[in-house]
Amino acid sequence: MRVIVSGGGTGGHIYPALSLIKEIKKQHKDAEVLYIGTDNGLESELVPRENIPFKTITITGFRRKLSLENVKTVLRFINGTKKVKKIIKEFKPDVVVGTGGYVCGPVVYAAAKLRVPTLIHEQNSVPGLTNKFLSRYVDKIAISFEQSKAFFPEKKVVYTGNPRASEVIDTNGEQGRASVGLQDGKRTVLIVGGSRGARPINDAFLEVLKEAKTRDYQFLYVTGQVHYDKVMEEVKKQGNPSNVIIRPFIHNMPEVLAGVDLIVARAGATTLAEITALGLPSILIPSPYVTNNHQEKNARALSSRGAALVRLENEMSGKQLLTDIDEIFTENRLNNMKEASKELGMPNAATDVYHTLQTIAKKR
Repeated sequence: MRVIVSGGGTGGHIYPALSLIKEIKKQHKDAEVLYIGTDNGLESELVPRENIPFKTITITGFRRKLSLENVKTVLRFINGTKKVKKIIKEFKPDVVVGTGGYVCGPVVYAAAKLRVPTLIHEQNSVPGLTNKFLSRYVDKIAISFEQSKAFFPEKKVVYTGNPRASEVIDTNGEQGRASVGLQDGKRTVLIVGGSRGARPINDAFLEVLKEAKTRDYQFLYVTGQVHYDKVMEEVKKQGNPSNVIIRPFIHNMPEVLAGVDLIVARAGATTLAEITALGLPSILIPSPYVTNNHQEKNARALSSRGAALVRLENEMSGKQLLTDIDEIFTENRLNNMKEASKELGMPNAATDVYHTLQTIAKKR
């Protein structure tokens, strides 16, 4: 099996692609995969690290206002499509997969025009511009939230979930706890604002750092590398409670997630895929700085089913955060949220996406 995969810009597009590639290679040991990205996106760091052949094109996204930059984007799209067509003719893929980001536009479009079977994967409840555009040309559209069905041609849609969910299922929670110094036998809250951290979440927790010491549960507080030094300056003033472990970044996040009882986080699609696969309750604080406010819509999809509590940034304070955690840690509430989260989880998502692309590849 020969597959071209494209996805770029953010980890939310790249990690599902990498999870799918792992599944492809698990199913086909002799599978050949080529990844097409940009040379300035996060994929240029993550993909080569996994020893996956990697080629690049130059592409940018459209501005929402008319500008000269949009004209340049159209030219880059045309040139990118020409380059991808050449790559496709040389590589001869059985199927081409796009997982989002601007780079997928010319890659998947070129494949469709060359009559190569195509599939796109949408991680969010509200799709981005690129996937909306590509939906007219592709053979199948795999979605992670039922709510996103409404944005695509109904006959093309397959509800698979996010392939990233499959990454956390077989992880060892005990090893995850031990790796960051968490105590066994204590309920644990993970507070994290994403790979770069989130200042509003940091500020809220620092407000109640001293009060956190009085709780009989423990905290793993991940500040984000960018914010770590400033956070530690404040921690030195207040003191670091023995039940609060502070880290700038967690490299083995799937393992750690499997070892905690509750997470306070943003509402990115990858995070939600992981926590529902594990049946993990959550307090979600959606980022308001994303396109179409999609994080809040992602979060509401969980809260409407009882799997999460949603707090907008303007509702969040340290006192509110501790109150919410205390209330969730009552026995019935925690267990009910676990069950609701598990019902939403799709741990076989990578396999389901693989079977979908295998089906369309056979039609060639």
